[in-house]
Amino acid sequence: MSSLVRFGGRLAVRLRSVTRPQAVVLMAILALCAGVWWSAASGNQGLALSFVATLLLAVLLGILHLSRWIGGVYRAHQNAHREIRTVVEQLQRRVVATVEKERLTAGDRHQELTRTVTRGLRQSGHGTDLLLRAQSREIEALVQLFQQFTPRAPMPSSGDFALNPTDLLDLLHLVRLRQPRLVVELGSGTSSVWLGYALEQHGGRLVSLDHDAGYARQTRAMLGAHGLNAVASVRHAPLRDLTANGKTYQWYDVDKLTDLTGIDLLLVDGPPEATGPDARYPALSVLAKRLAGTATVVLDDANRPDERDAVRRWTEEVPGLTEEQGLLGRHAVLAYSRTGAAVTV
Repeated sequence: MSSLVRFGGRLAVRLRSVTRPQAVVLMAILALCAGVWWSAASGNQGLALSFVATLLLAVLLGILHLSRWIGGVYRAHQNAHREIRTVVEQLQRRVVATVEKERLTAGDRHQELTRTVTRGLRQSGHGTDLLLRAQSREIEALVQLFQQFTPRAPMPSSGDFALNPTDLLDLLHLVRLRQPRLVVELGSGTSSVWLGYALEQHGGRLVSLDHDAGYARQTRAMLGAHGLNAVASVRHAPLRDLTANGKTYQWYDVDKLTDLTGIDLLLVDGPPEATGPDARYPALSVLAKRLAGTATVVLDDANRPDERDAVRRWTEEVPGLTEEQGLLGRHAVLAYSRTGAAVTV
C-alpha cells in the first residue's frame, strides 16, 4: 500500500511538471483509451478497432516526433562538440605560440643577462684592481710621511674631505724644495698639522682660513696638541658675498686677509663644493696681488670639472701663472712669477 502511495506521489509530481501541449496529448490518449474501453464494453467491435488504430497511429506519430527530437538534440550536441573542439584547438595554438614566444624571449633575456653579468664581473674585477692599487699608493705615501716626521700627538686621519696621503706627500715635497716663508691655506684640517711640522723643520709660518667656526676651533686644538702654535694659526673667516668678474660667489671674508702679503705658497682647499658652483675660483681674484714675486699655488680636487675650469681661467686671467706637472695625487700645481713692481697691498 505504501509503495502505491509513493508511486502516486511521484506520478502527481510529474503530472504537475507537464507542459500544456503534453497535457493535451495525454488527454487525447486517455480519451482514446476510454473510447476503446467503452466500445469494447458496449460490444461495438468496429468502433473499438477504430479507436485502437487511432491510438496506435498517435503512438507511432509520437515515436516519430520523439525520434526527430532526439536526432535534433544529437545534431546540436555534435555541433556544440565541434565548436568546443575548434575553440580548444585555437586556444592550444595560442598557448603554444605564446609559450614559444616567451621561451625565445627568455632565451634572449638569459643571453643578455649573461653578457651583463660577465661585463659586470670584468668591470668589478678591474675596479677592484684599481682600488687595490690606489690603496697601495696611499699606504706607501703614508709610510713615507711618518718617516719624515715624528708627531708629538696622534695625527688626524687623512682622506675623505682631508688631503690624501699622496697629496700630502707631494705638498710637503714642494715645501721642502721651495721652503716658503708664508703659506696660506684656504680650508683647515689634517693638512694644517702636516704643514705645521714641515714649516717647523724648514722655517716659515702657516695661516689657515676656515669658514666653519667649530672646525676652526678643532684645527686649533690639534695644532696645540702637536705644539705647533708657534708656526701655524687658524682664522675663522665666514663666507660672504664676493663679486669676481661680474659674478657673485660665497667666499671667505676678505677682511681676514688684509695683513697677508708676500704669500709664497697658496693652498686652495676651500670653500667646500657644497657652497656653490665654482666655489674656489675667486681665490686668485682676491689673492693674486698678495702673492710673492715667485710663488706656488696648489689647488686640491683638481680632478673635478669646476676645479679644472678654475685652473684654465686662472692661467688665462693671471699673468705669469702657469700649470706645472703634478707628481702625485689629485691636485694641480701652478707656478707664479711676477715681473715689475712689488706687491700693492
